[in-house]
Amino acid sequence: MKLGFLTACLPKLSLEQIADWAVLQGYESLEVAAWPDLGERPFIATHLNVENPSAQYLNSVKTIFDSRGIELSSIAFYDNNLHPDQSVRDEVNAHVIKCIDAAAALGVETVGTFVGRDWNKPVRENLAMAKDVFAPLVSHANSKGVKIIIENCVMEGWHPDGYPGNLAYSPELWEWMFGLGLYLNFDPSHLVWMGIDPVKAIKPYLDRIPHAQAKDIQIDLDRRNHFGFPGKAVQRENPWDVGWWRYRVPGLGDVDWRRLIDEMYDGGFTGTLSVEHEDPVWGGTEEKVKVGLKVAYDTLRPLIVQ
Repeated sequence: MKLGFLTACLPKLSLEQIADWAVLQGYESLEVAAWPDLGERPFIATHLNVENPSAQYLNSVKTIFDSRGIELSSIAFYDNNLHPDQSVRDEVNAHVIKCIDAAAALGVETVGTFVGRDWNKPVRENLAMAKDVFAPLVSHANSKGVKIIIENCVMEGWHPDGYPGNLAYSPELWEWMFGLGLYLNFDPSHLVWMGIDPVKAIKPYLDRIPHAQAKDIQIDLDRRNHFGFPGKAVQRENPWDVGWWRYRVPGLGDVDWRRLIDEMYDGGFTGTLSVEHEDPVWGGTEEKVKVGLKVAYDTLRPLIVQ
C-alpha cells in the first residue's frame, strides 16, 4: 500500500511544484486532477491536460514522476456521466475517454469518475440509462488496459432536494456497478454519514478496489436531531451545506483509520490510499491546505508499511 493525495486541493500550483512538495513530505504517489477548465468550481483542478496531449507533453509528465521517484496512482475527473443535459453528458463522457487515453499513454492503471445521475428521473431509470452510457466507456478502457474507478461520493449537492446525485453510494449499488465492468475508488467518509460502517462495507469488495481515498468526516448528532438525515431544508443557500456533518482530513474526524487500514491489509489491498483534502477548517489557502495534508500524513503514515 502506498500513501498519496489527490492534487485538486492545490489548484494554483503546477504538477511539478506539487510533486516536489509531496516528496519532501514523504508522500509516495499522486492522484492527478485532470478536469477541463470549468472556472472556479470548488475541488477541481487541471494538473494534467488530456486535451490532445502531444508525445512531448506526456513524456514531460512521466519525467516529473520518474525523476522524483513518486507514482502517478490515478487520473481524476469526477463529474456527472448521467447529466440531464445531453450536451453536457456527452462532453463529460468524451472527457472520460480522453482521460483513459492519457492513462494508457502514461502507464496509469485507473481513471476515477462518478456514475452521476439525471435528477429529473427516478433511480430505476437512471440505472437502465447507465448501462448504455458506460458500455462504450468500459469497452474503451478495457481495450487500453485501464480500469474505470467510481468514487462512492453521494454528491447530494447535485440533487435539487439534497438526495444522492451519484448512484454509487452503497454496497448494493457497488454490486450493480461491478456488473457493468466498473471498479470502486473507496472513500469511507461518505459511508459514515449514510449510516454504513466502512470497515464492514469494504471487506467483501477488496478485489474490486484497485485504489482508495482517505477522507474523514465529523458528525454532529445534536444538529442531525434538528435537521434530520437529509439535512437543512428551509435555509440551504449552499446545496452542499447539509448542516450536521462536514469533511475533515484523516485524524480529525470519526473514521477509525486503524481498523479500516488493518482490514485493507487483511484483504490484500496493495494500491494507493489517496488523501482527498476537502476539510473546511484546513482549507482556503495554500498554507492551510498543506497543514491539512501534513495532519493526514502524520495520522496515516504509522499505519502503512513502507
